[in-house]
Amino acid sequence: MLSTKELVDQLIDLSFAEDIGDGDHTTLCCIPEDAMGRSHLLIKEDGILAGIEVAKEVFRRFDPDMQVEVLMPDGTPVHKGDIAMVVSGRVRSLLQTERLMLNIMQRMSGIATMTHRYVERLEGTGTRVLDTRKTTPGMRMLEKQAVKIGGGVNHRIGLFDMILLKDNHVDFAGGIRNAIDRCHQYLEEKGLDLKIEIEVRSFDELQQVLDRGGVNRIMLDNFSVADTKKAVELIDHRYETESSGGITIDTIRQYAEQGVDFVSVGALTHSVKGLDMSFKAC
Repeated sequence: MLSTKELVDQLIDLSFAEDIGDGDHTTLCCIPEDAMGRSHLLIKEDGILAGIEVAKEVFRRFDPDMQVEVLMPDGTPVHKGDIAMVVSGRVRSLLQTERLMLNIMQRMSGIATMTHRYVERLEGTGTRVLDTRKTTPGMRMLEKQAVKIGGGVNHRIGLFDMILLKDNHVDFAGGIRNAIDRCHQYLEEKGLDLKIEIEVRSFDELQQVLDRGGVNRIMLDNFSVADTKKAVELIDHRYETESSGGITIDTIRQYAEQGVDFVSVGALTHSVKGLDMSFKAC
């Protein structure tokens, strides 16, 4: 399995390939090869900064001679007008790396900002915000990193690092008990030690899980606030609990106040707005 660094390196290489192609002809036609300059990252909207470390890697992989002065590290609350970093080097390199760096940083900062807003809503409850696998193909590692920078928790990275028996798994397996039984059999046969979570859609399914046991976390899918409270009382701290399904920034605290350990929010990554910023000559 590829490491996080290897995946990010591949993303950067692919991104340069699709953007530059056989050459940035605009830059090459009007900027001398030996021209040197400086650009700064200008923040144009309040939020949480994320992606600085990835940006440094973008510059390094394109031109190792570029010099980066970080003025604001990842996780910093930023405001309109702030300067987050200054980059010096060949003007051609500054121009050719600009768009990729901004694409990454705007998206990561948007995710970190959105996550931070959800985390703020949960202050004092003990409930934590989880991300999901609803990420941009190829950018999952960066988007999940941004969630952590914003104060959230990564649910799982992919299909390989946790068992999550969702509704379709349960239905295709022939029910709750079959799904859990087969899960344990598989883990034993493969010699794997993975946490097991199961999704329930009703109190009947919840009771089946409680009767069978053998899981680490129970996901309450599309339960109302009132039903969440009842479900948490039934589970009675025997398993971790997670609320999921249609929960918004306006309703998340109501779910948290029912005592769930986690609330998963797909909106952290699947529909977030990028944080506005620009890379300007200085």
